[in-house]
Parts: sequence; structure tokens; C-alpha cells
Amino acid sequence: MTPSPSRPTPAPLSAAEIDRYKRHLVLREVGGQGQQTLKAARVLVVGAGGLGSPMLLYLAAAGVGTIGIVDDDTVSLDNLQRQVVHETSRVGLPKVESARETLAAVNPHVTVETWPERLTARNARDIIARYDIVADGSDNFATRYLVSDACCLARRTLVFAAVGPFDGYLTTFKPHERAADGTPLPTYRCLFPEAPPPGTVANCSEVGVLGSIVGVVGTLQATEVLKEILGIGDSLAGRLVIYDALATRFETMRYTWDPDNPLTGVSPTITDLSMHTSGEPAAVCAAQ
Repeated sequence: MTPSPSRPTPAPLSAAEIDRYKRHLVLREVGGQGQQTLKAARVLVVGAGGLGSPMLLYLAAAGVGTIGIVDDDTVSLDNLQRQVVHETSRVGLPKVESARETLAAVNPHVTVETWPERLTARNARDIIARYDIVADGSDNFATRYLVSDACCLARRTLVFAAVGPFDGYLTTFKPHERAADGTPLPTYRCLFPEAPPPGTVANCSEVGVLGSIVGVVGTLQATEVLKEILGIGDSLAGRLVIYDALATRFETMRYTWDPDNPLTGVSPTITDLSMHTSGEPAAVCAAQ
């Protein structure tokens, strides 16, 4: 994890926090110091939808001290089949406010910062720079490229996931770090050089998604965020996990830095976010 330059020294755990996190405190990989690291961490979750829901719940329950939520949508009745951070009584409310209420009930020790807006080329770097690590649960290719580019430029680790009707995908991008051979770790553009043409990928409203799929993948995404904060286990940087729910099978595909990547390649052409437009993105069945 690349720490925020303004992050304060971790505060001691209170008696109530020690009692709350006792299952973490007895883990050798976490312990008291790790729990304090979680308490000091600042995580931005892009999207309070299907993937964002389990992520937000588990990050809050784990004691991540500050959680930012960016989403410009409101809760609708057809969200509730999979977006478990929201309730029926909150239909019509901004998703960030609905999620904030839920997280406050889950863990009052967590600070929730809400951004009821869409990420754009104008605000992405400023918002992302306020956090240590970013988790992308967005539902369109334009936002994914924007978030990945902004995280790379801000030197922030990005944990990415997406889902289809019965499948899911998960990886981590840390292009500000180097592989063993000295090359940069890959970015989203190394894995997906270009977005598919508009209209070639159906959205969720057309093809549907099994609600529990986003629960599985979003929970895995939360786990990878916690691993990156704590510095434990093997990072998913350079590895794409593919989940096939119908076959109950996980596969892992390795990928590497692309020297032709316009963001971090040998001759980069992307040095800011000016290439990103505000046009309506191509839809994809993912978080929302």
C-alpha cells in the first residue's frame, strides 16, 4: 500500500475496539499493530452497488478507519436483489447516504466520507489522492479506465473486480511498484488495452446477474484490500482470478506489463486525465 502523506499516527485501540476486534487480535498476521494499521487506513470504494455492498460491509466490520464512497446514483427497488448494503425503506435515497447509514450501524468506530457524484477527469485525481487504496466496483468501462489511470498517476494501489451473470473477475494493480525483473507491475491497460466497441457487451438489465455472485466477488475484493493494507499474503498484482459460479471453479491467469501501454509503457502518451471525456460510457454487466 502507498501511504497517504497526511495520514495520522494510528491511535490506540479503545477497550470497546479491543473487544470488537478480538478475532483479529489473535491472528498472528494482524494482531494489535495490524488492527491499528487498519484503523489508520483510508480506503475509497468506487460504486455503492453490487460489488461495493459486501466490500463496504466487510471493510467497516474489519475496522478500516476511514471509508470513502463515491456514487452518483440513488437506490432503486431492483437494486435490492444484490445490493445488500441498502434497504427497502431507502429506495429513492442517494446510495452513498444509504450506505453510510448501514455502515454507521455496523461499526460506529468507522468514519464514512461520501462523494455523491460521478468520477470525472476533473475530480478523480483529487478524490483518489485523499485515500491510501482504491477499490473499483464500477459498472462501465469508461469509469474503469479513468479510475485505473488516476490511481496510476496518483501512485495508489487499485483492487479491481467485475462480474457477469454467473462469473466474476478480480485483480490488483500496483504499477508504481516493480516486478522482480525491474519492469513496472501491470495496469488495467496491460490487461485490457482497449474497451470493447459500444453495444457489444450487454448490461445487467438485459442479461441479469445472480445476486449472490456479487457477494462472492465483492467479499474477495474486500479481502484483497485488507491484505494490501496489512501487507500480508500474496498480492494479486499480475494475476487475474476468474470465478465460474456454475462450475464452482476458480482459475488464475498471469499477465505482465505491456511495453506498448500508453500509460506506463516505454513511450507513454497518457500523462494526465485529459483524454477522458464525460460521454456516456459503454455499459457492462458488473457492479450495479
